[in-house]
Amino acid sequence: MSFVQTKRLTLFDYINYIALTIISILSAFPILYLILLSLTDKDVYVPFQFNIWPEKWSLEAYSYILSTPSFVSAFRNTIFITVIGTLLNLLFTFTMAYGLTEKQMPYRNIMMGIVVLTLVFNPGIIPNYLLVKDLGLLNSFGALIWPVLTNAWSLIVVKSFLESIPSELKESAKMDGCTDLGVFIRIILPLSMPAVAAFTLFFAIAHWNTYFNAILYLTDTNKWTLQVLVKTLVLDASSNMTGSSASMDQLLPQETIRIASVVLAMLPILLVYPFLQKHFAKGVMLGSIKG
Repeated sequence: MSFVQTKRLTLFDYINYIALTIISILSAFPILYLILLSLTDKDVYVPFQFNIWPEKWSLEAYSYILSTPSFVSAFRNTIFITVIGTLLNLLFTFTMAYGLTEKQMPYRNIMMGIVVLTLVFNPGIIPNYLLVKDLGLLNSFGALIWPVLTNAWSLIVVKSFLESIPSELKESAKMDGCTDLGVFIRIILPLSMPAVAAFTLFFAIAHWNTYFNAILYLTDTNKWTLQVLVKTLVLDASSNMTGSSASMDQLLPQETIRIASVVLAMLPILLVYPFLQKHFAKGVMLGSIKG
């Protein structure tokens, strides 16, 4: 017979819960306020006036933004970079990490040393820019994808996770006539789904928030990412949506347009993250314990 013992809450536990609740509310309030402000109708909007609850609701700002060619183009560019970049990140990270786990691979230790070296020493902005320029990737989406196909931290964590998979499984599969590629596809990948899910989120969020590299490598405004467009709208007081209607631009307050663009830029991650947060927690612990 087993007895379930409930832990008695101490004074510290209550103080901790109260403090975390207050911090959570303070953290969520700015986001909630931005959403409410973007839904405020232009007839009741007053600049620089703090109103928690709108007196009149309106979706005109969102309708206006979603109808502008510049925002639609930036949104489409960001989705393309996120999807293609994430798939290539997963492919290169897991295949290279799997190769580094094979002890019979030639020059395995040398390659691992090179990976660790890139983790310790960063070449900097200028060498990276010259590399992208010499590869002919300037002003193309490839400049945001190819130079960041993988990174040392991801390789080390995934390698540690793959090494925790019993080697007997791979040996038995090879005895049954399975090739190295077959072992990777049929054995390693199905057992690595927690790592795949975690790093899918890591890579996707990194690509979705691409800003600095886009500023550095892209000069064509038609290839801007969503974060670059939102930055331009928020920080440049004289900017407006390219190709937008002048009459509508005068009717709607610029502040609600900018806030609505910020909300649309963060909304996909804001909706997905709470449901997939557990994979982030698992991802932090990947490879830390070997069985």
